[in-house]
Amino acid sequence: MSFQTTESKKEEYRKYLEKSGVIDQLTRVLVGLYEEPDKPQNAIDFIKQYLGSPTDIDVDKLRLDYEKLKDENANLKRQLGELQKEIESLKPCLLYTSDAADDLLCVDLGGRRIIKKKK
Repeated sequence: MSFQTTESKKEEYRKYLEKSGVIDQLTRVLVGLYEEPDKPQNAIDFIKQYLGSPTDIDVDKLRLDYEKLKDENANLKRQLGELQKEIESLKPCLLYTSDAADDLLCVDLGGRRIIKKKK
């Protein structure tokens, strides 16, 4: 029974690769490599280039950059949350000032500015 399960999983995976075009693309790459008159020294780089992938990528640097950006994103999300809380805490003050401005001719905002209501 285990053998049949393994075989059915293999068949399912093969169908997935065929349906997604992976088998066709790999076949083209391997035929291209086979037909290449001057065989490249590095077959992997040939395959990467054939598939359109740059061959000079520093994966470790990309991972480091990714981790830095992930940390920066987390910090920015934290700052955003703090600023949203601060805005929520200031809304009652803004509403109070707005109501006072509607009721009076002028409002003194701590001696810094006076808003005069136009007639």
